[in-house]
Amino acid sequence: SITSFAQMVNTLDNFETVYKDDNVTFRKIDNNTWLGTGNLEPLESLYLIGGTEKAVLIDAGTRIPNLDKIAGQIAGKPVTLLLTHVHPDHAGSVNCFDKVWISAGDTVNIPEYMPDYKGEVNFMENGQLFELGGRTLKAYFTPGHTPGSVTFLEVGTDTGYCGDSFGNGKEDKKGSILVLTNLDSIIDVCRTSYQYFQENGYRKLYCGHFSGNNFVTLDWLQHVESFAKEVKAGKYVIKPVKNFMTLNSEASHAGFTMWFIK
Repeated sequence: SITSFAQMVNTLDNFETVYKDDNVTFRKIDNNTWLGTGNLEPLESLYLIGGTEKAVLIDAGTRIPNLDKIAGQIAGKPVTLLLTHVHPDHAGSVNCFDKVWISAGDTVNIPEYMPDYKGEVNFMENGQLFELGGRTLKAYFTPGHTPGSVTFLEVGTDTGYCGDSFGNGKEDKKGSILVLTNLDSIIDVCRTSYQYFQENGYRKLYCGHFSGNNFVTLDWLQHVESFAKEVKAGKYVIKPVKNFMTLNSEASHAGFTMWFIK
């Protein structure tokens, strides 16, 4: 609802604003980490991560002119773009950057969502490290939402940045996820990610549409996995969906919705 959306946006006021224009607001998470919120799609989220030597921007919103310059001004150094996946609300401003890193699994989405990109497309490896100086991000492949979805984990912390890999929700387990591969893929990625995150101490993932408190947690991963299993087992009524990307099916229960391809 409009009311709940307004409440979600207002929770971001707890973060100090460091930059704002008509297209994006950047807020401070800590001294070297910033959350960007684009203004076109609901709570489209970008994450600027700075080290002592380099900075990276995770995702690029829908349409944010001069995003490279804005991010560089905030971080105080040149910025490299990493994409969690190639969807227009995450890769829309890619043309601001002369180089981008993606998973090769999402090349299938380039013709539709990055058709005019003339820069250098680099394909990251699963487990690839991005050394920023005093901070390191690790690419951890989390396919399901798209074939090439990636989560970026900050080594030595409990924190990561997962885009739309596990959907967007709240602690009351209300929310949603789009699955543009298949149910088996999202079941598998939730199961394997839960195990990996639990064993390696990751407890808090910033999602692709961050409201200020809707972190992806271990409990959330279990919830999404269980829901997908129940959908596959026929527990819920599946409704047809038209004209929603390539998605054709919807299942909902207790405030949680999964859109998928049947």
